[in-house]
Amino acid sequence: MTPFDFSLIFVLLLATQFSVRLYLAQRQLRHVMQHRDQVPIAFGERISIENHQRAADYTRAKVSATIFEMLVHSLWLIVLTLGGLLTQIQSWIASVWLVWMMLFQLGVMVLWPSWIAPLFNRFEPLQEGDVKTAVESLLARCGFSSQGLFVMDGSKRSSHGNAYFTGMGKAKRIVFFDTLLAQLSPREIEAVLAHELGHFKHRHLVKRLLLSAAFSFAALALLAWVMDQSWFYRGLGLIPLPGSQNAAALLLFSLVLSVFLFPLQPLMSWWSRQHEFEADAYAASQTDAADLESALIKLVKDNAATLTPDPLHSAVYDSHPPAPIRIARLQQLRLELGSTVPAAR
Repeated sequence: MTPFDFSLIFVLLLATQFSVRLYLAQRQLRHVMQHRDQVPIAFGERISIENHQRAADYTRAKVSATIFEMLVHSLWLIVLTLGGLLTQIQSWIASVWLVWMMLFQLGVMVLWPSWIAPLFNRFEPLQEGDVKTAVESLLARCGFSSQGLFVMDGSKRSSHGNAYFTGMGKAKRIVFFDTLLAQLSPREIEAVLAHELGHFKHRHLVKRLLLSAAFSFAALALLAWVMDQSWFYRGLGLIPLPGSQNAAALLLFSLVLSVFLFPLQPLMSWWSRQHEFEADAYAASQTDAADLESALIKLVKDNAATLTPDPLHSAVYDSHPPAPIRIARLQQLRLELGSTVPAAR
């Protein structure tokens, strides 16, 4: 392969990616705004027209910002590679890039839950009460142990509610945003946590880590091969400095990899949505599915999530199923269970 051939392939893929993403963004804008003035029938009594319109306007602003970001990112990538800017600054960037990546991974996996996160937010033990009682009962039923239950002051930055698991080994803990505790009832919080435990029980994190490890192995193998191919550097406008070929290859590979992997986006989104359905089903087996349903409705309102996403846009990007689909599945689960209150409770 010649450098010109690879340059042409890169430009065509980048242009295709930008065109497809722009097309999907325009579909999303058009679909959401077409349904802005009418709440879906299934939510007519639970979502006001004002909340529905606020979500549509928020989606429009977010998609418009995404379009601008796409344009800037694509142009910047061209300037860095074919424009030759990377050649001028490669020695400094390569060194900083490698150090930053190592520190970032170390921070996320080991230092974040106990050392870094408390620098930005305050974490306090969950107080005694109905929420803690319900949560501890759920954890006992599910056989899940953690270092403790904590409340984070997420309200100082946002009104959005959330809950998550974090840490590894002895540092493993469950964290609730104070906004979530304020928005949901104890039963709804229990249902949301049961959903997260569903991810744990189905080993979704392990599966994703294994996939990530397999992908990393394949990517490193590919990197080792292209590292010795002159067309890889010259086709992307880079002339490695003496002694910096390895670092330059890693930097260049990291910059352009997303362009070549974009076709996998719909598959990864589909896989993630299947995990969400499995976690919802687990939650319905441990708690009342109606509690998770009502919690989702409240979170949809709070997060200004649209109830009417474009189906194709959602299929490509959404890691979580749209709320109407998730709630329809939960209602079906309630019918299949034959009771609104699972025997486990």
